[in-house]
Amino acid sequence: MKKLYLVLSILIMAGLPAGCAPKAVVQGQEVRALENPASTVPPISATSTPEDSAGGDVVPENPPASCPVTVPQDPSFTAPPPYSPNSPFASNFWYGSNSLWTDLPENGIWYDLPLNSNGYTQKIFWWNESYAWNEEPQPELTVTGERLDATSPPLIVGRATNAYASDIGSAMLVGVDFPTLGCWRITGKYKGAELSFVIWVGP
Repeated sequence: MKKLYLVLSILIMAGLPAGCAPKAVVQGQEVRALENPASTVPPISATSTPEDSAGGDVVPENPPASCPVTVPQDPSFTAPPPYSPNSPFASNFWYGSNSLWTDLPENGIWYDLPLNSNGYTQKIFWWNESYAWNEEPQPELTVTGERLDATSPPLIVGRATNAYASDIGSAMLVGVDFPTLGCWRITGKYKGAELSFVIWVGP
């Protein structure tokens, strides 16, 4: 009986290394596999540019050299009396002539405009030396716009209305929606006068 137990013990002891070996090999393979896992995360670009949430374009904050934004005239335009000779708004300038002028930023950029379902909203003021808000509350001013640097739906333009304040006098006012960001040329027409300017609509 003791011999039988001895034989069985020897057989069990001999079988232990063989039974443990597969586990040791598998464990080693798993560890090696985890040392160099395949990355499932796409690389992050070193630089990024804001995306136009309305049009899907990617546009920079500042206008490129290819966008000829409108700068102050040389010599600069000064509005006729009773208007202030220069724009009352900081960092803006008058642009145009006595027949039709507007107010533009010196850097040529409209940025951080409110976004709605139609696009990026802006109010554009226009002046004419003989315009009086109380005599023509809805002026016959037409405004159009086109994007110069890419294809885009046309500018969405509301009906012209009026505005008045002590610093701006009698002004014509038009609300517009830019379908996309980018380089835009805006044209206004009033009583035979026409004025165009280029503006960068940035994020």
